[in-house]
This record gives sequence, structure tokens and C-alpha cells, in this order.
Amino acid sequence: MKALLLIALFLLFVIVIKKSAFASEAELLGQPAPTFDLKNSKGELVSLNSYKGQWLVLYFYPKDDTPGCTKEACSFRDNYQSIQSLNASVVGISIDSSSSHKEFKEKYNLPFMLLADEDGEVAKKYGALNNFLIFKLAKRQSFIIDPNGTIRRVYRSVSPSEHANEIYEDLKKLQS
Repeated sequence: MKALLLIALFLLFVIVIKKSAFASEAELLGQPAPTFDLKNSKGELVSLNSYKGQWLVLYFYPKDDTPGCTKEACSFRDNYQSIQSLNASVVGISIDSSSSHKEFKEKYNLPFMLLADEDGEVAKKYGALNNFLIFKLAKRQSFIIDPNGTIRRVYRSVSPSEHANEIYEDLKKLQS
């Protein structure tokens, strides 16, 4: 009986999280991107305003150096020049520290910026935060932001190995 109750509570929790994510998507699409000031892997402060005038692919991911996150980061790495050719930058954000990002970037030769959202506040603004009481993780979600700072595309369901290609194709469509 207890097991059934726990399963029911878990399913209710999942449904509530999914509904809030989709409501968030509708609220964000076509709106100005939430601002941020976060430290990169060198400990330097980077803001959303640093990307004004160009397209920005902002991707949130759960944890440095885990299988899915590594696959996604390496896919962005392998497609980075193609994405850059469309006047777009790629920025990854997770709850990990700047020093963790530094190790992750060096280990996989990642050419793009990784930002540390250690308190999860930026992920929360984008509707990309899993908050399990004292344990927080960014959800694997991405956003395309146009040169004026407007969110043009929201990805709530991401395939780590295919996502960079999807981003590239959508950027081409948005720019045509």
C-alpha cells in the first residue's frame, strides 16, 4: 500500500513539473530573455548583454562530465563552426562551479563558454530548474535568443546527440 502511495505521489510530482515547464515555455517565447550575470570557467563575470547584436544558443544541462551532458557538449563542439557561421554563439549553463566547468572544457576541448549558475537562479528564470528540496539541477533545455535579446525558440525536450544539428537547422530557418 505504501509503495502504491509513493508511486502516485511521484507521478503527481512529475505531472506538476511538466505542466509548469510548458506554461513557462508559452510565457517565454517571443519575450525578452531573462538577464544574467554569471561566472565563466575563468571566473570572469559574463552577462546576457555581452551577446547583443548576435544570435545566442543558451543551453542548460544537469552536470559536467556525465554521459548525456558530455555527449551534448561534444555535439555542440563538433558543430560549433557551423553554428558560428550563422553569427551565433553557444553558451552552456549548469549549477556546477567555475572550476568544474574549467576541467570539463579542458577535458573535452570545448570552444564555447560555460557559465556557473551555482544557486540555480538563472535556470529558474528560464523554467529550467529541477529543485529537489536541497538538491538542484538544471534541466536539459535550450533557448535560441535573437540579436535583440528576444527568445525565438524554446526546447524543453532535448536529445543530447542530435540537439546541435537541430539548433543549426532552426537557426537557418529563423534567419531566413
